[in-house]
Amino acid sequence: MRCLLPWAFLVMLIGGIMVRAENPLPIESANVLPLALSDDFEFRKFEIFRNAAPVPGATPILTKDLMVDFERKHRLWGALDAADVSARTGQYFTFFWRAKRPANLTIRLEYRQANLKNYVQARESNYPNAKGSHTSEFAIVGDDYETDGPITSWRAILIENRKIVALLQSRNWQ
Repeated sequence: MRCLLPWAFLVMLIGGIMVRAENPLPIESANVLPLALSDDFEFRKFEIFRNAAPVPGATPILTKDLMVDFERKHRLWGALDAADVSARTGQYFTFFWRAKRPANLTIRLEYRQANLKNYVQARESNYPNAKGSHTSEFAIVGDDYETDGPITSWRAILIENRKIVALLQSRNWQ
């Protein structure tokens, strides 16, 4: 039993590393696509978490909400020094969506950041032959967040055959 436990842990660790998806990188340009909304695709809900850097010299604000504390610790897990913490500081977007029929889909997050004014950036993630419920996560962290500032407006779109089939956006998206 003692010999089996380390091997089981090692197998789970390697499996977790292999399954973990990469954070989508920014794309060159967010092309304008035609709107063809479909009932076959829908965004179920979304979560936005801002992992802000602590203000130097300020008293840390302790929260009684255990979920917020857990989310902070979850995002900073494995950070060993200030550079690691800085690389994980930013905004995390998680989208929960559903496809009622199989389709080759792309989810795109388009966003504007405070220091870039009206310049629209985008990140994409592809889902070939997607059907059922899915979760997509986008992280704007590190240098992207530090130099360009917090996100001021955003929209998430599901794309099939270069047409927007589902849409979710912030109130101040124009």
